[in-house]
Amino acid sequence: MAIDSIRVFLVEDHGLVRAGFRQLLESSAGIEVVGEAVSAEEAFGRLRESRPQVLVLDVSLPGITGIDAIGRFLRIVPDIAILMLSMHESDPFPQLAFERGARGYLSKRSAPEELVTAVRQVASGRHYLSNSIAQRVALERVNGDRFGLRALSPRELEIFTLLARGRSVRDIAELVHLSPKTVHVHRANLLRKLGVRSSAELVQIAVRSGTLDLSETP
Repeated sequence: MAIDSIRVFLVEDHGLVRAGFRQLLESSAGIEVVGEAVSAEEAFGRLRESRPQVLVLDVSLPGITGIDAIGRFLRIVPDIAILMLSMHESDPFPQLAFERGARGYLSKRSAPEELVTAVRQVASGRHYLSNSIAQRVALERVNGDRFGLRALSPRELEIFTLLARGRSVRDIAELVHLSPKTVHVHRANLLRKLGVRSSAELVQIAVRSGTLDLSETP
């Protein structure tokens, strides 16, 4: 690799996905993947030695969520550019990420070449938000936060979104690497914070807030 290559560190818990990201980035001129981790906790200990310029960070991770980890990563390497990758395309996920110091936010459903574009843009000191997410966020903000979603923690917000999409507690536990008991606790807390009693009411909030598009559900 050239000396002036963009040095990238990947934090993604799914091995096949991570391998795909590595192959895509390293097949692009001027980008070098210098490290990988399956969790934020693993990455904390390896970041300094790898000296990356860009951290590609999954929002949904076992243990500490990607959004909750942003601040600590920036304390370890203050000038690192953090690019979030997520299946969650609706606010307040992107807004929370940018507020905590991320420089980019990209949907996992984006075209593969958009990851390369986003890495190059955040490495240059600019912010990046894919057009599809930007349009959705703009429309959602017309509603403001009338439904209290910003009162939820990143993990609660993630579980809220998955519940609204019809996932069972057991499914969610597997997806976010928590025990079903812990997911039940998060569910109870977010129901209390939102002032609702059932998953059906959660779906109503998700639709009215723009977090859930019924045309995209199975």
